[in-house]
Amino acid sequence: ARFPIAPTKFKFERSGQCGMWVTELLPWTKKVVDEMTFVRSMNTEAINHEPAICLMQTGNQVTGRPCLGSWASYGLGSLNENLPSFVVMVARPTNTEQVQAISARLWSSGYLPGEYAATALRSAGDPILFINNPNGVTAGVRRTTLDGIKRLNELNFQQVGDPEIQTRIQQYELAFRMQSSVPELTDLTAEPESTFELYGEASKKSGSLANTILLARRMVERGVRFVQIYHNNWDSHANVAGRLPDQCKDLDQATYGLITDLKQRGMLDDTLVIWGCLLYTSDAADE
Repeated sequence: ARFPIAPTKFKFERSGQCGMWVTELLPWTKKVVDEMTFVRSMNTEAINHEPAICLMQTGNQVTGRPCLGSWASYGLGSLNENLPSFVVMVARPTNTEQVQAISARLWSSGYLPGEYAATALRSAGDPILFINNPNGVTAGVRRTTLDGIKRLNELNFQQVGDPEIQTRIQQYELAFRMQSSVPELTDLTAEPESTFELYGEASKKSGSLANTILLARRMVERGVRFVQIYHNNWDSHANVAGRLPDQCKDLDQATYGLITDLKQRGMLDDTLVIWGCLLYTSDAADE
């Protein structure tokens, strides 16, 4: 007789002075709701995942355009020559019943030079492959090797004039500098226990959303222009009530911790934190 609409299993209540409705699954987020701006007017006619995600990243449903982080890197430049200006991390969700693939084209530089694409940090093991020299290879040997490769690339550039060769030269040089800066960046042992209490116990677990969010704060402190974190598994076509609490728990205290931490450090005045999720209604999906 009517379309079967199921009510929510979770309670909502108005929170903060702004009175925004927040679910009981986000008790920590409720505490900083007045620091947030809720934008609920953005929409697209795309009914499938890929074109909608592409629109969120690049402003267009058709692939091949630069993503937002690439534009920020291109337009604003770098504040730290030893770190990339645009970094991407893919966090591991606690619940892995239905993990979706995430394509690297989402952080592509499109038709901008390749140097403006994101540098992806891995969630386990070395943050970047081959960031450490092999046994027996000293920093001096590595420097000599790169100098030789650079001369060969420069000769090749003089012959063919491909700008991507210059990009490769710059990437080699940045990678060399990152060998000293990245290990320090990802070493959280210097963080006081109060930091982990703020972001939650999961922030000690490498690859968790809380851990990557804490790393994002450390990157911004060191001059990384744009940090993007992907946290998948929100496409809950089944077992919504079973999976949603895990998803919300992954992000809840970490979100509160980041906003509170930035504010305490005086960084919230010039740091924009954007959190977004796709919601499909036309095809009855439930992201």
